[in-house]
Amino acid sequence: MWSNWNPHFDAIDVDTGAAATEVFEAWKAGRTGFAIVDAGMRQLRETGFMRNRVRMITASFLVKDLHLPWQWGARWFLDQLIDGDVANNQHGWQWCAGSGTDAAPYFRVFNPTTQGEKFDPTGDYVRRQVPELADVDDVHALRGVRPPGYPEPIVDHADERKEALRRYGRIERTT
Repeated sequence: MWSNWNPHFDAIDVDTGAAATEVFEAWKAGRTGFAIVDAGMRQLRETGFMRNRVRMITASFLVKDLHLPWQWGARWFLDQLIDGDVANNQHGWQWCAGSGTDAAPYFRVFNPTTQGEKFDPTGDYVRRQVPELADVDDVHALRGVRPPGYPEPIVDHADERKEALRRYGRIERTT
């Protein structure tokens, strides 16, 4: 249950070590600088629940923007979720990582900004979960507006998407 269903994905280059642990802690705390990711992670920590779409967004962010092992996120979710189920959890994480049965194509990398705009168009969900953004009009883009106390993005999504595709492309060529 903690291994890739598709063993070819064992070759994926993931980040570990001190820098990886630091961004993992920011993700868990809802301090990534990406509003929808932060809202979901804060809701999870505070209530033990998160809707499925936000679970997919936060999982994609962990494995494809932060390049961390899906197992780290799966363990955190199981520790936090009141509806945590090992089979559903592992299947969902491997779906996002591209390594499981019926997995999302590896090249599907959720853009957290556009996902927030599409699935929380008014920003009400984000504002409820992230009080620092309560008075911000465009909570998803935060163009030129970064309220005091709210972090800058910990990664550049466009750059990390390219990096994820590069890493995934390398394992595709070796399989």
